[in-house]
Amino acid sequence: MMLKLSSLALASLLAASSTFVTFSEAEAAGCGRASWYALHSRTASGERMNPNMLTAAHRSLRFGTKVKVTNSNNGKSVVVRINDRGPFIRGRVLDLSKAAASNIGMIRSGHAKICYEVIG
Repeated sequence: MMLKLSSLALASLLAASSTFVTFSEAEAAGCGRASWYALHSRTASGERMNPNMLTAAHRSLRFGTKVKVTNSNNGKSVVVRINDRGPFIRGRVLDLSKAAASNIGMIRSGHAKICYEVIG
């Protein structure tokens, strides 16, 4: 009986663990530099890059993750969906679509200091 109870407890624990946030998502908040891009090629997720959509590239966040990005220089924020991998330039944490960059006022400079947090 004790073995069945232990197996049941283990099964319950495994089922419950699937609802926890993964380590990389729990750490998916911070500050750094962001740039923007406006290509029309395929993204790492397989969809076509659309510069008019509010999307972004991140090195490790799951595709479809919603991230709130705030420009540290002016306080403007935008919510983007992760659909690509990158940036591949040291010191940068996000690559934003042109539309997202426009919403937070970083088109002219090409890059900006931002803070970001996962919201969904």
